[in-house]
Amino acid sequence: MKIYTKTGDSGTTSLVGGTRVSKTHPRVMAYGDLDELISHLGVLRGRCREMAEGAPENGGELMRTEGFLRRIQEDLMQISAHFAADTRQAKLKSLAGDMDSGLEQEIDRLTALLPPLNSFVLPASPVAASECHIARTVCRRAERSAFLIEDLPAEDEPGRRYLNRLSDYLFTLARYLCIAAGGSEDFWIP
Repeated sequence: MKIYTKTGDSGTTSLVGGTRVSKTHPRVMAYGDLDELISHLGVLRGRCREMAEGAPENGGELMRTEGFLRRIQEDLMQISAHFAADTRQAKLKSLAGDMDSGLEQEIDRLTALLPPLNSFVLPASPVAASECHIARTVCRRAERSAFLIEDLPAEDEPGRRYLNRLSDYLFTLARYLCIAAGGSEDFWIP
């Protein structure tokens, strides 16, 4: 099977279910942003592995984080499938209404390990923390794109909520990665 089909050369693509739409359709933009986010999370998983190898005292926690990021990638693939679907044609497994609860638990767990936050954080070192902030900003864009999908059925709303929680998790994780690397956070104080 060839990777190229040439069917998109005219600026259209198919949604799950077969309906052809413009490559600028809100659904295409939303699942494209999710694709980018999933890729950034892949880089972040690699950084967590590297940090774990270089810091055995935090290795277990960092490998736990790497596994959690993989789970997030899987969740995003499922959400992406829903955003990419023509809801009149495609029949997909429903998104769990509480799919964001794991993110909330992990945010609370990591927050307990961090000093209180009193200022805005400026992304800096380690590189993993800055890459986490990049993923966070892509996640915010994906969330904004998701709200441009006007015909998103109510059963797909957990996907939008998940993206909101995910950006909070990535912010918290960036702070944790900075501390785990033995660094200090860089704050912007107006």
